[in-house]
Amino acid sequence: MEQSPITVAIERTVDPSMERYAQAWVQHGVALATLFPGFLGAGWVREEPGSVRWHMIYRFADRATLEAWERSVERAQWISAGASFARESRVERRTGIEGWFDAPEGVVLQDDARVEIRQSTPAPPVWKQMIVVWLAFFPMNVLVTFLLGLIPGFAELALPLRLLISTVILTPIMVGLILPFITRLAAPWLHPRSRPGS
Repeated sequence: MEQSPITVAIERTVDPSMERYAQAWVQHGVALATLFPGFLGAGWVREEPGSVRWHMIYRFADRATLEAWERSVERAQWISAGASFARESRVERRTGIEGWFDAPEGVVLQDDARVEIRQSTPAPPVWKQMIVVWLAFFPMNVLVTFLLGLIPGFAELALPLRLLISTVILTPIMVGLILPFITRLAAPWLHPRSRPGS
């Protein structure tokens, strides 16, 4: 099954006395990343003029291409060159099931080179995530189990083999269709907007 793109958001604290050098350093890092297969875009912004907090983002096509960049000698040398003035303080990865529950006001890449960072809505409580996953999984599990039971001889197969077949069928349907659909449907409940004054 094809893997989804992975977006990495990094917050760095930058020495303000090295601002111009830091800008060149960041641009050099983006230029290096563009040379790697699977690179989809990158960018950086400061929270406000004069802020020491810089937000940097890059996106790769899948985990393998991301790891090739993150483990590369080029990136290690680039990080080392900025170690004296740019300190990494927070890293977020958007991938797998976490991405299904991201609020729409999250991090957005634009035009392969610029980045827009809006205020992120916190992930919904775990109990809400569990309910949404269960609402997606239960009816599909019932349906697939019923349909497979109509196949002559299927019920006589060993339990592990029956489970293997059903999960091989269910997993791509759940990941590719059902979970994205139901999380969009449940978005107002997962991410309720705060009332004014609250």
